[in-house]
Amino acid sequence: RGCSRSTRVLFHEYSIKAAILIQRWYRRYVAHLEMRRRYTWNIFQSIEYAGEQDQLQLSSFFSFMLDNFTHMNGNGPGNKYLISHLLDSVVDPLTEEVRQLKYEQIVVPESYCGPRLSFPLSVTDTNALLSAFKEEQTLHGKYVLQLLYETKKFLKQMPNIIYLSTSYAKEITICGDLHGRLDDLLLIFYKNGLPSAENPYIFNGDFVDRGKKSTEIIIILFAFLLLYPDHMHLNRGNHEDHIMNLRYGFTREVMQKYKTHGREMLQLLQDVFSLLPLATVIDNKVLIVHGGISDKIDLDFLSTVERHKMLLKYVLFHMVIICLIQVVDILWSDPKNQSGCSPNSFRGGGCYFGPDVTQALLQKHGLCLLIRSHECKQEGYELCHNGQVITIFSASNYYEEGSNRGAYVKLGPELVPRFFQYQVSRSTRKLTLHQRVCVAEGSALRALKEKLYAHRSDLMAAFQQYDIDNTGRISTSEWAQVVESVLRLDLPWRTLRPRLARLGADGNVEYESCFEDISPGEPIPPVTPNLAETLYRYRTDLEIIFNIIDKDHSGQISIEEFRQTWKLFSSHLGVAVNDQTIDDMARSIDFNKDGSIDFNEFLEAFRVVHKLVIKEQQQG
Repeated sequence: RGCSRSTRVLFHEYSIKAAILIQRWYRRYVAHLEMRRRYTWNIFQSIEYAGEQDQLQLSSFFSFMLDNFTHMNGNGPGNKYLISHLLDSVVDPLTEEVRQLKYEQIVVPESYCGPRLSFPLSVTDTNALLSAFKEEQTLHGKYVLQLLYETKKFLKQMPNIIYLSTSYAKEITICGDLHGRLDDLLLIFYKNGLPSAENPYIFNGDFVDRGKKSTEIIIILFAFLLLYPDHMHLNRGNHEDHIMNLRYGFTREVMQKYKTHGREMLQLLQDVFSLLPLATVIDNKVLIVHGGISDKIDLDFLSTVERHKMLLKYVLFHMVIICLIQVVDILWSDPKNQSGCSPNSFRGGGCYFGPDVTQALLQKHGLCLLIRSHECKQEGYELCHNGQVITIFSASNYYEEGSNRGAYVKLGPELVPRFFQYQVSRSTRKLTLHQRVCVAEGSALRALKEKLYAHRSDLMAAFQQYDIDNTGRISTSEWAQVVESVLRLDLPWRTLRPRLARLGADGNVEYESCFEDISPGEPIPPVTPNLAETLYRYRTDLEIIFNIIDKDHSGQISIEEFRQTWKLFSSHLGVAVNDQTIDDMARSIDFNKDGSIDFNEFLEAFRVVHKLVIKEQQQG
């Protein structure tokens, strides 16, 4: 019996030790996963903001053209033609009455089986739209044009700042960025109910871009806006902008879904977006804006701005920046923990505003809370500045499946925020935490490797400055320093190094190994390696410029337009490319020799592919 007791005691001690070991292992395992999840998040966010920085730098290219096109290649008609294509907005000579009649006379074929809207809209119409979009149906172009026309008429009457009261409803629901994620919007309506007089909503900008269902989202939001004009409210975001839409996908989506009426829709959308209100105030206590504030924001001044002139804010950025800088701050700014207000260099526009700036604005206008969106948060929302600033973001899985939750916030008469989180789940339901982290991490690292490849020449030149003996290797600290100095993404490069580059036998980094997993996707036209790399790096900017030139969205531009565009762009970038090289490149991609270039095929040659992904697909 004594032996049995001592055995039990010994077994108990072993059990405790085993449990402690398992607990320690699990804690290390979870900590390691958390570290990977955090740097994955940092990669996604840094690359996103770098893209927005590129977008604002593109506006400086338009300014450059305005300032310099007369000096480029003389004063020839080619340059003037190009500039007019890029900068002249299309003026529609039709009166409002004629335009309305034109839309009404568009014939809808009997074969069309989607919703048929009648104006003014009814609950039956909004229900039909929701049901149709759940079934992957497309609303006919006639009804989209009519909806946009009616929305434009309505928004013209609206002030810059909307003032609401909770006394007319129990609670008001505020939603953040949706970015073309229709499933998130439908899930919000399922959980929280449809907009109505008893259930008012505020959608705080960035309805479009990035996601594949931006068109459906704005149709639903605009329909509810017309149905419940006193209970459905839309603030403008920084993505409600023509040039942003060219870069981030909304323009392409509209033209793919509406080939016949797409161009006219895009023109109407420019007007509609420029007329969206800039801010909403609840009970004279809660300010809601898309991005944030700055130390220059004055709500009284913002009430007087002619907001529709923001239509030109990027194309003619240097002409309007003085009078509309406050609007740019409203749309682009982010909060920071440090006091003060400084330029938002990471995004390239707006400000970083500290808790003192928030406190000063709230006190000046008798407010108690600022609600903003604009930044993806892992939990869908975040509080900062001692609880005086709330960030709300409603697009779940924004970067990758499982990357983040979405959220919305409800405010009642007591103005105490109540948060509701959700996540649209499909494949991620079947994945473990480890698998979800791996999927997101893989996607982030592929995007990062593309960045490395696009800056290969600059990186190699900087690496070789440290590699005096041409060994192909440098220290880890030197490698990290070079990568940050070239890419400027503010990432933990030492931590990321094992996923990006190999170590040699001597413990130093084989720096060329960070380009091994990437290669050109298509046979490259006859261009020098340096020019090819420039095209890889600025591929998106060129696509935007070509799309602006391509007024009818046919996917083709003339050889002369191609030449002039590239000459201006290469001059702006300071890339030395002679005329003969440009002409040779233009001729090589005029495949059928008709004097036109399919620029989508041309740009496809400058898309990179990931060798490891191809290998996995072949093995799978």
